Amino acid sequence: YSTDFEVHRNWLAITHNLPLSQWYYEATSEWTLDYPPFFAWFEYALSHIAKYFDPKILVMENLNYTSRATVFFQRFSVIFTDILFTYGVHECCRWVDGKRPAKDVLEKRTFILAVLLLWNFGLLIVDHIHFQYNGFLSGLMLLSVARLCQKRYLEGAFLFAVLLHFKHIYLYVAPAYGIYLLRSYCFTANNAGGSVKWRSFSLLHLTLLGLIVCLVSALSLGPFIVLGQLPQVISRLFPFKRGLCHAYWAPNFWALYNAMDKALTIFGLKCSLLDPTKIPKASMTGGLVQEFHHTVLPSVTPTATLICTFVSIL
Repeated sequence: YSTDFEVHRNWLAITHNLPLSQWYYEATSEWTLDYPPFFAWFEYALSHIAKYFDPKILVMENLNYTSRATVFFQRFSVIFTDILFTYGVHECCRWVDGKRPAKDVLEKRTFILAVLLLWNFGLLIVDHIHFQYNGFLSGLMLLSVARLCQKRYLEGAFLFAVLLHFKHIYLYVAPAYGIYLLRSYCFTANNAGGSVKWRSFSLLHLTLLGLIVCLVSALSLGPFIVLGQLPQVISRLFPFKRGLCHAYWAPNFWALYNAMDKALTIFGLKCSLLDPTKIPKASMTGGLVQEFHHTVLPSVTPTATLICTFVSIL
């Protein structure tokens, strides 16, 4: 079974057996809890169902444990939570319906959209074979988008804020959400040409959006702030010591950067320009939480990657 199958089994065990104060400290397994608190609570809820299928799922020391009951429960939990994905698709199709009426079903936007989303082969492979809950999370995303399209802005903002506290990878969409809500909700009127009427800015609307974000964040992170564990949670959510590349992930610029450093290192060793005893041993693609330094090229700091991320979004 995949590593992610064991990851989620381990998270079931962590949230079921340990008090909240230890969730983001537990390190019996190398697959530590590194998703936001809402997802941890989601695993906690699942764990109370899992115990009726196979109690051994929840034994923290049972690393890489599998059984027919374990496989059935975890696979079924993915399929069941896909109900939210289906509902999100339905709501998006409701908004699209009527935009361009068509007699032929194959020309209907709703049919095309539903087929493209519900029969997304990549999603089926990742969630149902490799094992993830991306359908459930994508359902939240689609539902949020549908609410924005339906001009239910506060509900859409609330759903997106909740999504961020389920899986923080969606942060890359946050700037687009912010700009859209500012343009469509905080500015209440347009000029004749469609441009923003600056005097129509509503401080009340901006305040309401801010309150929603703060409320959701307080529900998610509040308990850990009270416990004084926010830095620990942040360090788990953004494990900069994990490295620039992850094993088996699609390559990116950093893969080329690391490969260039490896090539220069080999060249330097061949030419006796580098001391073999000072070559870092940590793997750049292991995916585990570990720190390494480049040998020839400058080591990339978290600040540098953050700046690159913001520049790429602009």
